[in-house]
Amino acid sequence: MRRFTKSTKLDNVLYDVRGPVVDEAARMEATGTHVLKLNIGNPAPFGFRTPDEVIYDMAHQLPECEGYSASKGLFSARKAIMQYAQLKNLPNVSIDDIYTGNGVSELINLSMSALLDNGDEVLIPSPDYPLWTACVNLAGGTAVHYLCDEQSEWYPDIDDMRSKITDKTKAIVVINPNNPTGALYPKEVLQQIVDLAREHQLMIFSDEIYDRLVMDGLQHVSIASLAPDLFCVTFSGLSKSHMIAGYRVGWMVLSGNKNVARDYIEGLNMLTNMRICSNVPAQSIVQTALGGHQSVNDYIVPGGRIYEQRDYIYNALNSIPGVTAVKPKAAFYIFPKLDVKKFNISDDEQFALDLLHDERILITRGGGFNWHEPDHFRIVYLPRIEVLKDATAKLTDFLSYYRQ
Repeated sequence: MRRFTKSTKLDNVLYDVRGPVVDEAARMEATGTHVLKLNIGNPAPFGFRTPDEVIYDMAHQLPECEGYSASKGLFSARKAIMQYAQLKNLPNVSIDDIYTGNGVSELINLSMSALLDNGDEVLIPSPDYPLWTACVNLAGGTAVHYLCDEQSEWYPDIDDMRSKITDKTKAIVVINPNNPTGALYPKEVLQQIVDLAREHQLMIFSDEIYDRLVMDGLQHVSIASLAPDLFCVTFSGLSKSHMIAGYRVGWMVLSGNKNVARDYIEGLNMLTNMRICSNVPAQSIVQTALGGHQSVNDYIVPGGRIYEQRDYIYNALNSIPGVTAVKPKAAFYIFPKLDVKKFNISDDEQFALDLLHDERILITRGGGFNWHEPDHFRIVYLPRIEVLKDATAKLTDFLSYYRQ
């Protein structure tokens, strides 16, 4: 019998957001052990509900959603996304520049597959959302990581970014607001990235799935709005802002100078046609979701769940000896730093496993986000404050004795 083996392409792919530590947690749960999951960015298990209007509209449109749509998506959905993009000042956007997807994840995969030949390089932040690195490597490219600076609110290190550009570099990826750090990049930082992309004629891919989850009265700026002369692809969706991760609805918007990307757009269209279309019932509620009252706004102001949980976890983590954290400005993640000398940590996966076994708490190690040192981990602060209190008390106790 023929034996099937893993593709050599997969040898270069890391996806520890759902890796060995998560597998161990699943094994423990199968034996009846309760595990507190501070690793998943899915709002539903933590009591966040889809807006009633969205559910109502999907239910009433289901009879019309049995067939597939045009490959880029329903006209009504794409029209609403186009108008949203225009409100965010994305330049030179028409309805033909809108592509719907089964979440942003599918579109990241499509966008990298259309772009890369073997050996092409893409600049990706470190820490990153690891799907970007995985999709670059799967497409035959090379992910080159530029540093984000914890001492500067986790903003990209522009000098490091500049030093990583070669004649093989095709694009820069920006994740703003950022997962896993919760950073929000100001206009001045984005302008520096645009200037660098302009100097080297690079494409810009901007993952903005958390653009409606911004706190402290700050405003999100789309990098594409600063780059009318460059070719940009901007990603967003409803999974996080409308608490409907399971519906799988996202989009990407092409903007700016599309003349320099004609071959790339042709490849995108081919790949989009090959998968026929994205989830039609989810597309049917895009117009409803983007119009009218935005219920997420109630969560991200003082008194709102996400705002209050953010403040609690930030203060609680910084009160633990040997732990420091930068205050997130957006999304619902925090990326604390461990004093590796105090805790004698050399392996962050082992740290995550030890915490899981001792305290039944599941976190994601910093290395899972292509961070280069074993000194960070990510916490999702979607659980209610009483749950976070219990978790941080257990973490405090664990770190009082832990030495690797």
